[in-house]
Amino acid sequence: MSTIDESPAAGLPPQLSPQLSWELSWERFWQLIDLIGGEPAVAVCATFGAGCERLSEVLAAGPVEEILGFGERFAEALYRLDREEFGTQRAVDPGYPGESLPLSDDGFLYARAAVVAAGRAAYERVLGEPELFAAHSFRSGEPLLYVHEEAYEAATGEEWDHATRYNYESCSNREGWPTL
Repeated sequence: MSTIDESPAAGLPPQLSPQLSWELSWERFWQLIDLIGGEPAVAVCATFGAGCERLSEVLAAGPVEEILGFGERFAEALYRLDREEFGTQRAVDPGYPGESLPLSDDGFLYARAAVVAAGRAAYERVLGEPELFAAHSFRSGEPLLYVHEEAYEAATGEEWDHATRYNYESCSNREGWPTL
């Protein structure tokens, strides 16, 4: 099983700064993710949405530095999953297990967010065994993408305008997509 390297520079492109004053530990990041209360799936959409709202409220009630740190860690977690061995898998609809579809860029991003939303154990299993990603390919973790932005706005009254060290958009991890 793959585990997450706690060092700030793990997986960072070399030109980026390895340490920020509001660095959030992976342990704290996963504690916050656990507030969501489970994986996104069709049957629990309402529960997942409520979990994302709860996480946003908790972040907004805490220090702004924690919101910034959460946004950074979340972007990093998504970036680490932005790899060819995940993105070229086909989406499998649980309602039609014999059929599959290619993932769109947005679908791939939302599926990566679903892996993060599933929690640390699921995330680390997927990192270590890429074939497990397919189980998340038809889930949408899209609401999780906006949690830190909404929390920041609630806490500060300002829109989120912070660039993270990692670009989490699909196919932005050049090391993960060597053939692009």
